Amino acid sequence: MRSAYLAAGLLAFMPFAEAEAQSRTRLTVYTALENEQLAPFKAAAEAAVRDIEIVWVRDSTGVITARLIAERQNPRADVVWGLSVYSLLQMEALEMLEGYTPAGTDALRPNMRSDRSPMTWTGMDAFVSTICFNTAVAAQRNLPRPSTWADLLDPRFRNQVAMPNPSSSGTGFLTVAGWMGAMGEANAWSYMTRLHDNVQVYTHSGSAPCNNAARGEYGVGISLDMRAVTLRNQGAPIEVIVPTDGVGFDLEGTAILRGTRNLDAAKRLADFAVSRPAMEQYGRFYAMLALPGVDATVRNYPPEFAQRLVNVNFRETALQRDRILREWSQRFDGKSAPR
Repeated sequence: MRSAYLAAGLLAFMPFAEAEAQSRTRLTVYTALENEQLAPFKAAAEAAVRDIEIVWVRDSTGVITARLIAERQNPRADVVWGLSVYSLLQMEALEMLEGYTPAGTDALRPNMRSDRSPMTWTGMDAFVSTICFNTAVAAQRNLPRPSTWADLLDPRFRNQVAMPNPSSSGTGFLTVAGWMGAMGEANAWSYMTRLHDNVQVYTHSGSAPCNNAARGEYGVGISLDMRAVTLRNQGAPIEVIVPTDGVGFDLEGTAILRGTRNLDAAKRLADFAVSRPAMEQYGRFYAMLALPGVDATVRNYPPEFAQRLVNVNFRETALQRDRILREWSQRFDGKSAPR
């Protein structure tokens, strides 16, 4: 009898569940977030904005940016949530972004939000380039501990460095932009030419070089802070090194695509993306957040990151992005991993 009542209750509930599912607006959200971030971010957003359903389209920064630009005459994405500010500014210049100032953006750090009115993008968090140094490989191969980017030019690092390809990886591009900001463009090209001798492979993911180093495939992986700290916390034999001569950094942001057929729902997601609950989600992975006063919960984050950021003009660099990438590919693409 109890099972019969239970079955009847479930049958009675099903129409309401189906109606709720049908009433939700499906938002196609393009992103370059890390894979492990997708489920918790989706769950948090859908719990806060109950009338939306997020459908992720995820790839590395360069790939997702190229796809968005290729689709600009017939956009397939409603929202971009978790993409480099360099990409967002490039899309802004192409008039691809819908102007909207989400509720609560006045509280964001001024350098982590659009300067347009209405805004075209809002910041989430910042991430930086770092060196993943495998101490076990270093002991086996007698590799010196690097403390600066210049230290990676040591001949002992020949074929011991993995780095992201900046054409496909946002981490790769922010690293190159950081070198240009710290050294000047001419000196940065000279540095990259010398570093190229020690690079074994240019990967198409910003996380891959640190993953490679953590597995002992190379002594050094040039990667992003979040991946380095995550692997270190998981017990990988890597040291997270913040070069003393300055590190490039990037912002992750959110934007609405001009031409979306789901503008009202997209605005509600944009509102959530700048909220304290959203920032608390970002703080599970990153230490530098767009909303002051939210304590990040990620462990063992080196404090030197905030002290060693180089001065980068995001808008100017975004406008030069295509030229920089063309020249980089002409010079160094021969060592890139197969796609």
